[in-house]
Amino acid sequence: MESTVNITARAANRICEITAGQTEPRGLRISVNGGGCSGFQYDFSIAKDRNEDDLAIEKDGATVLIDSVSLGYMSGATVDFVDDLIGQSFKVQNPLAKASCGCGTSFTI
Repeated sequence: MESTVNITARAANRICEITAGQTEPRGLRISVNGGGCSGFQYDFSIAKDRNEDDLAIEKDGATVLIDSVSLGYMSGATVDFVDDLIGQSFKVQNPLAKASCGCGTSFTI
């Protein structure tokens, strides 16, 4: 499976900060789930295990894991880390999303 999701240097740096000092390798798992105010929502978690159907994206020492179902909803997306007035968070810029909610965590395809 070829990587169709891009990870920015800021996102990779933040993942490395979060996972630093762990005794086992860990990465950021991104999943797309039904729900949220626009139909789908992103779920971010720290994972130590890679599933058989995961795409593993390596960038600057960081690992991002995306399962094959979620990858279908994220093709061509860019994952970034932002630090702005409303807080710090991972953000997904998804070209497949037709609309998103005001908080940016849910979207419609």
